[in-house]
Order: sequence, then C-alpha cells, then structure tokens
Amino acid sequence: MSREQNGLHSERLRKLRQLKAEGINPYAHDYARTHMIADLKQDQAASLEADGTTVKVCGRITAQRFSWKFVDIEDQSGKLQLIFDPSSVDAAAVKQLKLLDRGDIIGVSGKLGRSKSGELSLLVNDYSVLSKSLQPLPDSWTETVSPDRKYRQRYLDFMLNPAAKETMKKRSLLVRVLREFLDRKDFMEVETPVLHSDASGAEARPFVTHHNALSADFYLRIATEMHLKRLIVSGFERVYEIGRIFRNEGLSTRHNPEFTMMELYEAYGDYNRMMDFTEQMLKHAIVSVCGSLKINYQGMELDFSGAWKRITLFQAIEEHLGVVVTEETTLDEAISIANAVGVDLAGDETAAGEVIYRIFAKKVEPSLIQPTFITDYPEEVSWVQQKHRHKKGLVERFELFIIGMEYVNGCSELNDPLEQRKRFEIQAEKHSAGDEEMRPVDVEFLTAMEYGMPPTMGIGLGIDRLAMLLTDSPCIRDVIAFPLMKKLPSEVERLEPAHNWPQKEAM
Repeated sequence: MSREQNGLHSERLRKLRQLKAEGINPYAHDYARTHMIADLKQDQAASLEADGTTVKVCGRITAQRFSWKFVDIEDQSGKLQLIFDPSSVDAAAVKQLKLLDRGDIIGVSGKLGRSKSGELSLLVNDYSVLSKSLQPLPDSWTETVSPDRKYRQRYLDFMLNPAAKETMKKRSLLVRVLREFLDRKDFMEVETPVLHSDASGAEARPFVTHHNALSADFYLRIATEMHLKRLIVSGFERVYEIGRIFRNEGLSTRHNPEFTMMELYEAYGDYNRMMDFTEQMLKHAIVSVCGSLKINYQGMELDFSGAWKRITLFQAIEEHLGVVVTEETTLDEAISIANAVGVDLAGDETAAGEVIYRIFAKKVEPSLIQPTFITDYPEEVSWVQQKHRHKKGLVERFELFIIGMEYVNGCSELNDPLEQRKRFEIQAEKHSAGDEEMRPVDVEFLTAMEYGMPPTMGIGLGIDRLAMLLTDSPCIRDVIAFPLMKKLPSEVERLEPAHNWPQKEAM
C-alpha cells in the first residue's frame, strides 16, 4: 500500500469510527428495496414519477458532485442519480453525508423526479449506510490497470469495468442457453465425481491430491467421459454434464489448468448425426448470445450461417499444403512430407498416423478460420473412437475448428470392450515409458463396457473457448471469473496491521 493509499485508508477508518460513535451501524444486515435501478428506467418510471410513489433502491456510490448534493449509485442492473435536497432530508442525515466515500454501499428511499437537465433522478428523503468501504477505489481502471492486477483483483475489474461485467453476463447466458437447448432435447443433466482413482478420458497430466481418511491418492478429473459413458451403459440414453475439468498443464491465452467443459452422449447415434446436432446447438447458442450468425472476433468476420464446411483431415492437408497423404502413406513417407513442409517432429513417432496428425496440427489448424468440421482421424491418435466403417486405419471422429482453435471433439464412440482394452494398453505402455499425458488402463470402465454399451455418439465442448469467441475476448482469463494466478513472492499488503484496527468498539 502506497503512502497516499495508507492515508486514505486511515481517513476512512476515522469515518467508520465516527459513524459508530453516532450510533450508526455501517455494516447492515439487510435492506428492503422495492426496485432494481433498471426497473425505474423502464416504462413504469413514468407512472411512478407521476404517482409520487416512494421507492427504495440500494447500490454502491460511484460519484458525488457539489458537496454531496448529487450522488450516483450503481447496482447490478444500472446506475441512478440521487439528489440530496436539504429541504427533504433530515439535517443530521445531510451532515453525515460527509462521512461517506466513493465505494460505500447505501440504501435510499424517495420519489422519482428530474434534475434541471432532465435526467431521471431519485429525490432522496432518507438513506442508510449498508457497508462502509475502507479501501479507496482506483480513479482509473480500464485503460491504466495492468493485466496482472486486473486478474488478481477480479472483483475490482467487475466493479469498475462494464465490459468485463458484460462478458461474464454473456458467459452465464451462454451456459443457460445450452442447458435449455439440451433439456428440450430430453437430455438429462448429471454430476459425476471430481475425485478419480484413475484419471482417464483424455490425454492430459492430472493433478494429484490425497484423501486422509482413505489414506490414498486421488486425481482431479481430466474429463467426465468415462462416468457419463457408464450411465449410457446403465440405460440413460441421453446425458450431459457441464463441469470443471483439471489438467496439469501450462497457462496461455487459450489454456487455463482449471476450465469448464460440456460433455454429452446419446445412444444409437453416430458422428454424422453428432455433427448435425452440434451445428444446430451452436447456431442456436450464437444467435441467442450475439443476436446474429455473423459476428466479429478480434477484427475477423465469422459467418456461421449456412451449412458448415466438412472435410477429412487428409483432404485438409492437401487443400492447404498441396501435398497428398492417404491411409496408405507409410511412416517414412509421412516423415519425408513433414520435413518438406517444415514440421519439426519429436523423434518418437512410431506410426504414419502420428506424423500426419502433427502435420495437420502445426500447418493446417491455424488457417481454419471459418467454422470447419475436420473428420476421419488416424487410429494412432484416437483412443476411444469407433473404427471407421469404410476406411482402414481411421476412426469416426471429428473436431470443430474456428479461428485456428479446436472447440468441439466428437465421434462415434467405441463400444467394443476388447478393442478398447487394446488401445488402453497401448496408452499404458506409453505412460510407463514416461509419457505423462498417457493414462494407465481404466479397468473399472472396461468392466462396465463388458455389460454392453449401445452405439453412442458424443462430444466434448470447451465452454471457456466458446465464451471467448462470443464475447470477442482475446484471452481465456477474460471469460473466467477467477483465473488461476501464480502466487506473488511477497503478497502486497492491502490492509492496515491489526493493531491499528478498532478493537471491541461498542455500537
């Protein structure tokens, strides 16, 4: 805390003590408001103003002018000007206005009227202090605040930056719209465990925690897939979950180790139907949140109208790079192609499919700007998808790409327990060899599959990335209320030492 901030904090503490000395509780239990501020600015404002009805609103003080004659307060719905006229407010109450500060939360009652400029205002006849703010609000925030402070003090960002608040409102709307869409399609929302004895369902390094009573380590889930599929086995034919996923990976503008994913599964469908369903659902969400199927993201015009492009992974490589790869391409041929197009390989590739996928990921993905379904992936990079019914060595899998990012991963789900065991064992071998993103065999899931899993279609959808897209946000942290932040070496002290605080003061 700077010397100036320390002085302002001390002054607010003095005002707090004075309020208490005058018999005022500066931290109220409740306030019986009659209206949100936005309600007063709708059609009913005219009738309330004409009838002289007394209304009660509350909110945070954002500004004051002319020695507290004019005060602006703000609640979740909007901002309202208050007019404190000495002829309407008790003299003692007018005097106590000097003990208020920008940032304090108050409740006020009065009648609607107009200022000389014609602005709708509340002519106050009484007010109550609901919460005394001890920390001075920054004079400027959106243009001068550093990104680090913006994310660490998210409460200030939402309080002072209308755009940040609007982003979170749109994110909330997005989730609500998706839920409503799935509910109308007779999907059942479920909750599956966050603590897993075996982390499976994705290629990711998990977080590890310890259960004291059981004296055992558990993993925070890296996917909800395996438990949702157990429900498909048990006879629930349409299920979904919107939940937090935890992957022990790096941070970037596109990645946060804790994020939200929606996974859904429906029995008796395949990846073709799932692409149709995904397109229908996302078009509905885009229109509901943005009002149009044509949106702007970071200066790029995106058009979600019409049928979205569908192209195989091999076709996409040929279209964008001018080189031909097929299911028959050998490992040596694939490596030669990778070298020719400038793709650096890890050196541990053992199959042509792995190399072809890396060529696609490095050279093709970034150029997929308009919504595009990429289909038919190599079996070597796909662990839970059905083998392609017509193309040897491929699986029935798709991913949806927009602006060079993957948003949806879907497929015809593998329901052969013997084939699934074989693929899990390949993963386990890679895990034993040191690949921490590969997982051991999930025996419990295999046992469930052996009771019979119907043909199933499913997807995983990244909620945070979709929220980024629909709110024109360049960074994933912008759409997460409280993103993960590395702890500072020495946390900035924001409060006075305890011995400077009022001790056991009576009201």
